[in-house]
Amino acid sequence: MLYLIAEWLNFEGPFNLVRYQTFRAGATLMTALVIGLVIGPKFINMLRVRQGKGQPIREDGPQTHLAKVGTPTMGGLMILIALILAMLIWMDLRNPFVWACIAVTTGFGLIGFLDDYDKVAKSSHRGVPGKVRLLFEFLVAGVASWIVVSQVNTFLYVPFFNNLGFELGPFYYVFAAFVIVGAGNAVNLTDGLDGLAIMPVIIAAGTFGIIAYLVGRVDYSEYLGIPHVPGAGELAILCAAIMGAGLAFLWFNAPPAAVFMGDTGSLALGGALGAIAVATQHEIVLAVVGGLFVVEALSVIIQVFWFKRTGKRVFRMAPIHHHFEQLGWSESKVVIRFWIVAIVLALMGLATLKLR
Repeated sequence: MLYLIAEWLNFEGPFNLVRYQTFRAGATLMTALVIGLVIGPKFINMLRVRQGKGQPIREDGPQTHLAKVGTPTMGGLMILIALILAMLIWMDLRNPFVWACIAVTTGFGLIGFLDDYDKVAKSSHRGVPGKVRLLFEFLVAGVASWIVVSQVNTFLYVPFFNNLGFELGPFYYVFAAFVIVGAGNAVNLTDGLDGLAIMPVIIAAGTFGIIAYLVGRVDYSEYLGIPHVPGAGELAILCAAIMGAGLAFLWFNAPPAAVFMGDTGSLALGGALGAIAVATQHEIVLAVVGGLFVVEALSVIIQVFWFKRTGKRVFRMAPIHHHFEQLGWSESKVVIRFWIVAIVLALMGLATLKLR
């Protein structure tokens, strides 16, 4: 909104700052952070009053989690409010990539909200059936993929090589939707401990903010040998919004958490990261930067597959962060060590930009 106003005023005087994506990214981060911190206390109190018992806690999980009974969920709504308001204020709303990512963020957020609502209403951890969730997730991701592909080519680019890509043709639509849905559910599975999911999301968003800015600049993309995507630089501002809203949420989600993110937030943020990766044509790099999310998701897949075949478990409990809890690691130790892993993976992801 402010960008359009500044453009109408020909970027005169102080409005000239709005011309620069780097300035708007910083302003968006601060805007989302302030909004989140301001609405947080009253929002959490409202959730606590309306939900009563809060998010259901699995009795077969780590016994230390039973102390969290009564903690409200759906804190992702707070993230989405701060994130979307900041986006609407600072982003160029004529950019199709912006609307593709908004569609995924709000669409996945709505699916997650319905799942959280069902869990709270029925006092059960089951929620909406998985097949129904996946169906609607793929519908939303399919629309976003169609918007994105109308602006980019259908190549899958391989990191570590200068502009090496494989033409996927129509299959790229399916691949793009799979990346978005996979990212959403991987972050969702990671969200099991206080602060565990939100910090790696912030780290990944910061990493992709840099990637989006570089991809959107023809000079930098040519120098680095990465695909140039006109208009993708605007997504650096979305990444900044995720960081600001995420930091505000972490303020209240830090152990002991006053509120849980819920599927409302984890699905929305994971889907947003997937959409950004597709728009910037760095899908494989997302698997590196978000390697922690990938491992969490794989641990569940491996556990279910092996248990159905043999009746035995590979991990003491899945997702894998619960496995380490069962080994005797404290919750804070698991969270901080996983944060360290997320930072290392982000640095590895950034290294792919230069090692070509």
